Amino acid sequence: MTDQRTIRVLIAKPGLDGHDRGAKVIARALRDAGMEVIYTGLRQTPEMVAEAALQEDVDVVGLSILSGAHLALVPRIRQLMDENDLRDVPLLVGGIIPDEDVPALRAAGVSGVFGPGTSTEAIIEHIRQVVMNRGGREG
Repeated sequence: MTDQRTIRVLIAKPGLDGHDRGAKVIARALRDAGMEVIYTGLRQTPEMVAEAALQEDVDVVGLSILSGAHLALVPRIRQLMDENDLRDVPLLVGGIIPDEDVPALRAAGVSGVFGPGTSTEAIIEHIRQVVMNRGGREG
């Protein structure tokens, strides 16, 4: 495919969680897989994440949350993304997510939830799949 575009992924650390090793590992794996990664850094507000997604024209937003605040942060970020005409941008969450919280995250519009031990290959494949399903960057 000569017309294939580079997938742009925003990786964000919302909330007060100060641990970003996992986010950096994922960012590097996505870059190594040929994706363009924008990493926002630590302690981002939902508003900052949604604004960065809009400004950077990303294909996917990935959130890394270890603080336990995912049920508060994720729906707010999805709401702000929707309000900024980013309804079609898939939202992924990784981190410490109890199994019982996954249905609520999916109901809030999350396309994928990845816990500790998820292979980078599985995350890369999921991103490629959701981007292809939405028709790529011009879809």
